[in-house]
Amino acid sequence: MDGCSLTIREVGLNDIKHVVDIERKSFKYPYPAVAFFTLMTLYPKYFLISEYCGKVVGYVVAGVDKDGSGHIISIAVDPEYRGRGLGKSLMKYVESRLLKDGINKFKLEVSVSNYVAIKMYESLGYKVCKVLKGYYPDGEDAYLMYKEVSALTSCSF
Repeated sequence: MDGCSLTIREVGLNDIKHVVDIERKSFKYPYPAVAFFTLMTLYPKYFLISEYCGKVVGYVVAGVDKDGSGHIISIAVDPEYRGRGLGKSLMKYVESRLLKDGINKFKLEVSVSNYVAIKMYESLGYKVCKVLKGYYPDGEDAYLMYKEVSALTSCSF
């Protein structure tokens, strides 16, 4: 072991450059930096980063839609750190924050060709709701996936 630990915390201004770097390494059509600054302002407690040995290695950002559901807007882990459960940890952490705020329905969009992410989401209880035809700029389809957590699952004493 290298003695480093993983921490998950809210994003700060100085983290955005690292988030943008991970975004660019992860997606064919990355969000621009200005989008992340906006998301940080809109959803500060649902915009989280994971740090390993003091280095930002992943992020997740979620919001709350008009219908009251939690929307996982984006999640990515630096390619160098994938396969270690960081994405799953980020998802569980942001879901727990949403649950604490009384939000028990979650949704997200994922490329139909992103098999690794789809498998992770399914392992977390997400199901494909429908296909979003031509969702991405190159015409690729996406899956709309959802998850609902029962009141019993989110009850804490």
